[in-house]
Amino acid sequence: MDRLFDEIIERRGTGCVKWDECAEGVIPMWVADMDFAVAPAIQQAIRRRAEHPVFAYTLVGEEYYKAIISWFQRRHGWTVSREHILYTTGVVPALSCALKALTMPGERVVMLSPDYNCFFSSIRNNGCEVSESVLQFNSKSNRFEIDWNDVETRCADDKATVFLLCNPHNPTGRVWHHDELQLLSDICRRHHVRIVSDEIHCELVMPGHTFVPMGIVDADAIILNSPSKSFNIAGLQMANIICTDSETRRRIDRAININEVCDVNPFAPVAAKAAYDESEDWLDALCPYIWDNYLALCDFASSHLSQWQVMPMEGTYLAWVKVKDCADVDTYCNDLLQRAKVWLNPGTMYGAESGRGYLRINLACPRTLLTEALERISKVINKQTV
Repeated sequence: MDRLFDEIIERRGTGCVKWDECAEGVIPMWVADMDFAVAPAIQQAIRRRAEHPVFAYTLVGEEYYKAIISWFQRRHGWTVSREHILYTTGVVPALSCALKALTMPGERVVMLSPDYNCFFSSIRNNGCEVSESVLQFNSKSNRFEIDWNDVETRCADDKATVFLLCNPHNPTGRVWHHDELQLLSDICRRHHVRIVSDEIHCELVMPGHTFVPMGIVDADAIILNSPSKSFNIAGLQMANIICTDSETRRRIDRAININEVCDVNPFAPVAAKAAYDESEDWLDALCPYIWDNYLALCDFASSHLSQWQVMPMEGTYLAWVKVKDCADVDTYCNDLLQRAKVWLNPGTMYGAESGRGYLRINLACPRTLLTEALERISKVINKQTV
C-alpha cells in the first residue's frame, strides 16, 4: 500500500487550490489536503456514477446514512441514530449553521487557542465574540494541555453560550482523552454552555492514541464530521451534523436551508459511502505512512534544523513546529516561500498571540516530496539567509 502513497501525482493545471495558487517550482505544504490518490473504491464509485449522463439535483438515500451509522459503530463504538443526522456541504458551513442556531449576535463562543482559522471567521461572521482559552504546553507530559481554570472562568461568563471544540485538535495535533472530554462536558453543563465539536480529523490518529467521539461523552453535544479529510475528498463537499435534541436539530436544519447549503452534488454521497463501506484498509495504511513522515520530520529537524522544535503529533497530518527565537513567524514563512520555495502556514493564522513563533506543516505527501522540502529549507536556514 505504501506504493500508493509514494506516488508523485501531478496536480498542477487541475484547478487545484493547493498547487495552482502558488508559483511554478514551489512545494506547497500549507492547506489541509493530501497529495495522495484517493482509495480505489472511491474512484470506482465516482466512475460508475459518472457513466450516467445526467448530473441533476441529488437525493441522499438511506444507504448513505447506513454507511455513516455502521462506520462509527464498528470503528469507534459510537451508536448514531438515523434521525439525528443532517447533511450539508462541508464542516465549515455546518459550523456556521450550528452557531446560527445556538447563538445570538453579541454572545461569546469559547474555544481553545491556537485553533483552526475558520473558527474565528465563522464566529465573527455570526456576530459573536471569540473567547480564547490558550493551550499550555507541558514539558513533563510532552503535550499541549487545557487550562481548566481559564475554561471554567470563560464558560461562567454570562455571554458565553457555546464551546467550540476541535477534536482531534488542529493545529497542535492533540487527541483529547476521555477524561478531558468528560471534564469539559461537566464544566459546560454547569454553565449551560453547549458543545459543538468539529471532528473532521477523527480518523487521522497516530500510533498509541485513540479518538473518542464527543458524542459518547456528552449526548447533547453537536458533532460535525465528514470523510473529507480522512479520505482526501474535500473537493466533493459533503459533511454531517449529528444532533440528538430535536428542537436544536430543527433550528440547525432551518439554518442550513436559510444559508442555502442544503444541496450536495451527485458524486458526494456515493464517494462517502465508498469511503466508509469499502476503504477502511486504505485508511489503516494511510495513518502509519503519515506517522513515518512525522518521524522523518523529527529526525531531519534534530540533525539539520536546530531552530525547530517539532511538537508531539497525536493526530491529524499537520505538524506544529515551534521556531525558537523567532520574533516574526509571518516574515519567516514568507522568506521560506520566496527563498526556499516551500509554502508553510505561519502559526499566527490560528491565533494572533497563541500562534506566535509557530508554523504548521502538512505532512500528507509522498516522503520524497517532504524530504525535498526539508532539504530546501535547511539550505536556506543554514546559510542564514532567512
